[in-house]
Amino acid sequence: MISGFTTRTFTALCLLAGLALLVTAPATLQAQPGPGAAQVPELSKQQQTEIIDSICVALNEYYVFPDVAEQMEKHLRQRLKDGAYDTVANALAYSMILTEDMRSICHDRHLGARWLSDEQLAETPMGDTLTDEEIEREIAAGQFENWAFEKAERLQGNVGYLKFNQFYDATNGGATAIAALNFLAYVDALIIDLRDNGGGSPSMIQLMTSYFFEEPVHLNSFYIRHEDTIQQFWTQSHVEGTRMTAVDIYVLNSSRTFSGAEEFTYNLKNLERATIIGETTGGGAHSVSMHLFPNLNFGVRVPFGRAINPITGTNWEGTGVEPHIQVPRDQALDRALLEAYAKLLESELPEERAASLKWAKETLDRKLNPITVDAALLQSYAGTYGPRMITFENGDLYYQRVDRPKYKMIPFTEDTFWFEDIDYFRLQVVKDDSGEITHLLGIYDNGHTDISPKGDG
Repeated sequence: MISGFTTRTFTALCLLAGLALLVTAPATLQAQPGPGAAQVPELSKQQQTEIIDSICVALNEYYVFPDVAEQMEKHLRQRLKDGAYDTVANALAYSMILTEDMRSICHDRHLGARWLSDEQLAETPMGDTLTDEEIEREIAAGQFENWAFEKAERLQGNVGYLKFNQFYDATNGGATAIAALNFLAYVDALIIDLRDNGGGSPSMIQLMTSYFFEEPVHLNSFYIRHEDTIQQFWTQSHVEGTRMTAVDIYVLNSSRTFSGAEEFTYNLKNLERATIIGETTGGGAHSVSMHLFPNLNFGVRVPFGRAINPITGTNWEGTGVEPHIQVPRDQALDRALLEAYAKLLESELPEERAASLKWAKETLDRKLNPITVDAALLQSYAGTYGPRMITFENGDLYYQRVDRPKYKMIPFTEDTFWFEDIDYFRLQVVKDDSGEITHLLGIYDNGHTDISPKGDG
């Protein structure tokens, strides 16, 4: 069991607890391991009692609210006495029902019991430090996942997009985070996608947030119950590369956004540094450590500290972080882009950049509000236009240049079309005064146009 830690091991304990914890209520108490998994043992009444005894010791010594720990102990012991666990199938089901029973009192999604096979137990770190082998294993896993960074892109209109699904410790994942932020250093707006981010280390939150402020800013504090101490986290005075202090920031959240990802969001929201878009987050504001009972093949995640925001004096535990703009998760990115384009268009920009933004916003508006064009009219557009060809297939038009890929034409107006995969280009079918098609007009986002007359010429 983890014990005797100090504030210096705070970050390590967060990592030992499972790095990016995304802990949700058990979906079923009949869950069983898949084929090839370790056999889950049956538990005797004595073993059930010993597991509860061990869990209660950990709760009473470390759980962030001592009075709630006492209530959970009382509830578990009463349930055991009443025979509520007599028909529980096995150790896995027992861990699930214990978790459910504890959460019915504390409503803390970070807290949970867990049965571990011998193999899982051997792979789970014990104590507040890692062995060389454990460190190597953690680093290898992080490297394989690119430290959870999935995308760093420059979207239309010079809007940056950064998606990562975990806050790895900055000691290991920091270089990748720095590279991603430096790649996006000169965008006019930045969208940070945390819709699938389950949390992680405060050190990465501290590192990344430092790029968004000029002067040191107090981000958050953690109260650690066992030591009765408070640890503060501030932005760093130095960053590698360029700060993004004037860049508009949009943070995407979902109901899956949890723990450290919520802290990142909550910090920026209360510092009025970002616009939050999406869904209310999961509601986990406690730091957590894993306590193992090897003789029982059991463990329990125990929240040992709580966040204290320097502005609100509280945190998001149990409530989540509410967005500024509430939309379903699958609409959050498009909404953020619309917000970014609209705000940037209100600013003073060079003509070419303003035109590019207007183009991007028009395309996105049409994507979100599609139109339908009569099939007979679409079919009339089919034909050869110099090196360009339009074909009508299964109710849709397709565009292709000689020896190039074929692209579906999406109506922008009745005679103008846009393309999912050619975001800088539109195609207009042009007619003369008598209504006869004369040529295609290629339109580009930089204002350039070109003409392809109808026919083979």
